[in-house]
Amino acid sequence: MKTRFVWFLAVFALICAVAACGCIGTTGTTDPAVQAVEDISWNLTVSDGTNEKVLSFSEIKNLPAWEGYGYAVSTVGIKYGPYNVKGVTLTTLVDLVGGSGEGDQVGITAPDGYYWVFDDEQMAGKGFVTFDQNLKEKSSPTLTLVLAYEFNGTAIPDGDGGPLRIVVGTGEPNTITEGSAWVKWVDRIEVKRS
Repeated sequence: MKTRFVWFLAVFALICAVAACGCIGTTGTTDPAVQAVEDISWNLTVSDGTNEKVLSFSEIKNLPAWEGYGYAVSTVGIKYGPYNVKGVTLTTLVDLVGGSGEGDQVGITAPDGYYWVFDDEQMAGKGFVTFDQNLKEKSSPTLTLVLAYEFNGTAIPDGDGGPLRIVVGTGEPNTITEGSAWVKWVDRIEVKRS
């Protein structure tokens, strides 16, 4: 009995750690002070190991914008969203350093040490599990990887992973994706060539 209890505590601690370190926790904000943030001091480095671009937050906002929907579920089943999302597609950003192709991977880094890798299939919007509102698996609509800077018309606050956060976005509302890929506080994108 004691062994089961210790095992249960270990599993519970692991789930809590994943939830805390994972990339979920978006609640949005209506705080005017947060909404008014226009000149956010944040840089993003995009690299392929040879070419490197460093973009300010305002330079990112000047790139062609993608708008659509984002909705995520955490590893413990908590839903976040749906959100109206605005940002820049990941392909637009990696194109600044020569793009990505078949067999390439794109690594996303955050200053807290979280790291996520998208393969070439995922960069094309495929290979993700999607769910309906009842968390039942459903066929996937067209998905787009987005470096988001706004949820519901406001800047993403730091507490929710802003100013820049990866979103697995879609053109249709109420499609839920796994939240582990929704990297918070993105500061580096690196193309790993095959």
